[in-house]
Amino acid sequence: MTFGQRVTIARKQKNLTQTELAAQIGTSGNIVSKYERDFITPSIEVAAKIAEVLGTSIDYLVTGALPEGGTVSNEEKIQLQQFDQLSPEDKLHVLAVVEAFVTKSKLQSVLARPSWTKK
Repeated sequence: MTFGQRVTIARKQKNLTQTELAAQIGTSGNIVSKYERDFITPSIEVAAKIAEVLGTSIDYLVTGALPEGGTVSNEEKIQLQQFDQLSPEDKLHVLAVVEAFVTKSKLQSVLARPSWTKK
């Protein structure tokens, strides 16, 4: 997995748009898009800001090393290695499917709340 792919995943886990992340690190959504597509690489200072905003480590974004206390099963390691072998287009499709399931889960959570707790 590349730096850009890890940024994309971490950003989506934080429910941020590219524009929102860009505003928090002092750049534009277009630049964040280029980072995520690995067209350009940020400076170490910008990468550190990205990691801070996304609540992860720069080490994770650059190398994929898990933050302290993070664990991955052997099966997950194998799947991540297989993911790395996919074409860039296929990787985007996989990420879109993951995002769809995350959205579905959030929607089900909201719909499952009693109506008196909904805003």
